[in-house]
Amino acid sequence: MNHVIVEHIEKSYDKGKSSAVKDVSFEVKKGELFGLIGPDGAGKTTLFRILTTLLLADKGKAYVNGHEVVKDFKNIRKEVGYMPGKFSLYQDLSVEENLSFFASIFNTTIQENYDLVKDIYVQIEPFKNRRAGKLSGGMKQKLALCCALIHKPTVLFLDEPTTGVDTVSRREFWDMLKGLKEQGITILVSTPYMDEASLCEKIALIQEGEILSVDTPQGITAAYPDKLFAIKAENMSKLLKELRDTPSVKEVNTFGEYHHISFIKNETQPEEFQSNLAMTTEMKPIAPTIEDCFINLMNR
Repeated sequence: MNHVIVEHIEKSYDKGKSSAVKDVSFEVKKGELFGLIGPDGAGKTTLFRILTTLLLADKGKAYVNGHEVVKDFKNIRKEVGYMPGKFSLYQDLSVEENLSFFASIFNTTIQENYDLVKDIYVQIEPFKNRRAGKLSGGMKQKLALCCALIHKPTVLFLDEPTTGVDTVSRREFWDMLKGLKEQGITILVSTPYMDEASLCEKIALIQEGEILSVDTPQGITAAYPDKLFAIKAENMSKLLKELRDTPSVKEVNTFGEYHHISFIKNETQPEEFQSNLAMTTEMKPIAPTIEDCFINLMNR
């Protein structure tokens, strides 16, 4: 059974002048951890707001947990959890008051569904009397997740949940998601961080409202069409210019201390190429990352 089905969804703003989502289709299986990966402005939030019945699409259909997002919006709101990208809880209420309030909206209590949130809540319980507005970024994130889970949803939508938090909090958050998945919850998470794609079971790469590819992270990297090399030199900016001026180089992009390059002809010998670049200090074959694949698909 597919918990989420998106069929040719389109959405634009400013009377059609600004297109946010363009003919998007994908499916998410029950109990799957699905990632929507793309930069700011790619259409991730618009798509999540459509799926959580907060926004109407211009065209297409979508189903969540078997319910159509327009006709059955009341049922969807009862059965899904939504954590928006911007912290949207009540800043003047305490941690415990926020959680109790959201539980009461769904006619439940913290005690009734405590088993679902306890692994997360125990980390913020020492601060249960502190106002939400005074929490750190990581603590706000954990509280928002508890509030999205307190009514025991079957599908959980998390819109850029790790943006603006430290590396440790990001790692802890993904560990929590793995725990929730083991409890049978279907999770859709959007993120601009390409390194988080490998933590999902399946991903959709999205850019300017269009889906570039939908597959497992391993499937996407395996489909990279060229041999890829990492190259560096003492003067990286000078090397970059020379690489871009070299006819045999198909694509070059900077990744940290290396430039990643591919050749127009795969039979090009990297050793011969390297000898023609006096400034090169290191060159080695590498496996493509999700970011390499994203850039390649975007350039197509």
